[in-house]
Amino acid sequence: MSDADIRRAAFGWLAERVAEHDDVLPWQVLQQGFEVNGVRVPLVSMQGIFKPKVCKLPLSIRTAVDGPYNDSASGDSFLYAYRGNNRDHRDNAGLRELMRRQVPLIYLFGLVKGRYLPVWPVFIVRDNPAGLTFTFQLDDAALVDFGELSSSLAPAPDEVREERRRYATREIEVRLHQRSFRERVLRAYKTQCAICRLRHRELLDAAHIVGDKEGGEPNVPNGLSLCKLHHAAFDKYFIGVRPDGIIEVRRDILMERDGPMLLHGLKKLHRSRIYRPRSSANQPDPDLLAFRYARFVSGPDTTA
Repeated sequence: MSDADIRRAAFGWLAERVAEHDDVLPWQVLQQGFEVNGVRVPLVSMQGIFKPKVCKLPLSIRTAVDGPYNDSASGDSFLYAYRGNNRDHRDNAGLRELMRRQVPLIYLFGLVKGRYLPVWPVFIVRDNPAGLTFTFQLDDAALVDFGELSSSLAPAPDEVREERRRYATREIEVRLHQRSFRERVLRAYKTQCAICRLRHRELLDAAHIVGDKEGGEPNVPNGLSLCKLHHAAFDKYFIGVRPDGIIEVRRDILMERDGPMLLHGLKKLHRSRIYRPRSSANQPDPDLLAFRYARFVSGPDTTA
């Protein structure tokens, strides 16, 4: 089986897994990998640049949380560190060959320990020996032609291909930041809603206390782990959270008569307290809660 067949199988397998796991994959799933013709193909090892035994060239690159390398986004591209300082190490030589032949691979971005967001197809576009880094960009998976692995993209003028890659890379940078914020907030709250304690990850969001447009930072003290119902209620000011963590329900909602969902899902929350992480560093910032609560109180319907 050729490298092209393995990469095609890897990309298809990843598409199925991210649909099952809400985009973010646990280390164990990536390490287990998939089977091709009865042969198991993992996607990761302890090394950041990974070439399975059945492949001639590396299949994936990985950035770990708090890892030893300074991998980073750089505008419309990413910088990925060499393995060690030897330019000719076989792993570095493998990435250089991928660049020469324009063969796609997978990027695994660590969000929190043991959880990764897979991105594919990515292409090595530059070798930076002075900085001991490679530059890579994302591309449109629909335009990858595995063929002979010598011309991986559908024909397109260089400027069209480069603009497409820049756009795709900028888009994924935003997604990486959003997913990183979500994973860090959910982990701090032990994967449960801070209001109702629901523990189904698929139904949980990381809510900003103060939004991006108002200068809110994507860090855990500016976040609350909320189920989708209470995230929407928080965003639309049906409920507010005081700086001391007490929940208040808007007056008109308290007076409204409706079915059991309104009663048990919202009205009974009034004057209860949110769950807060044990670590003080991860607890919601009281000043940010105060800012948000002032917005809640100043609405057309204030609380009792």
